[in-house]
Amino acid sequence: MRKVLYILGQLSDDDVEWMATTGVRQHIRSGQDLVTEGQPLKALYLVLDGRFEVTSRSAGSLAILSCGEIVGEISMIDERPPAASVIARTDGVVLALNNDDLRRKLAADVAFAAHFYRSVATFLAERMRSTVQRMGYGKQGRLDDAVEVDGELDINVLDNLHLAGARFDRILKRFMG
Repeated sequence: MRKVLYILGQLSDDDVEWMATTGVRQHIRSGQDLVTEGQPLKALYLVLDGRFEVTSRSAGSLAILSCGEIVGEISMIDERPPAASVIARTDGVVLALNNDDLRRKLAADVAFAAHFYRSVATFLAERMRSTVQRMGYGKQGRLDDAVEVDGELDINVLDNLHLAGARFDRILKRFMG
């Protein structure tokens, strides 16, 4: 559930309220594709319930996602088709934010755009650091003394951890009852 902490921790309460008001709850059946590799993506998804597997044709199974994960943020940013598929492994529920609605909001609301892009950049930076560590860089010494210990959250995320958790709880209560 770390991704939701990065995203919701950087957004304001108003930003999260807009997402909750604009987003649409969707039920996803086990075995159903949420995202199809190479096919244009029409929404950004926040996983509220269920388990989803990330796969790619070239690498096979990449990850299992569950409550609190966000899917489609990279395709939302660069507008390219996804490089992996996401398939429901159990029945699930997602909050879907239509990409056109999201792009209009980003264009019209500078503060929201700044918060949103910072949240995605912060998460992607953490993912890149983790990937670099997993690939073996730093085994003979760290790349940078400021690199975090594996699994440690960024200080900016930690500062807003309680806000992110409270915001996600509100979304869950609103959509899951």
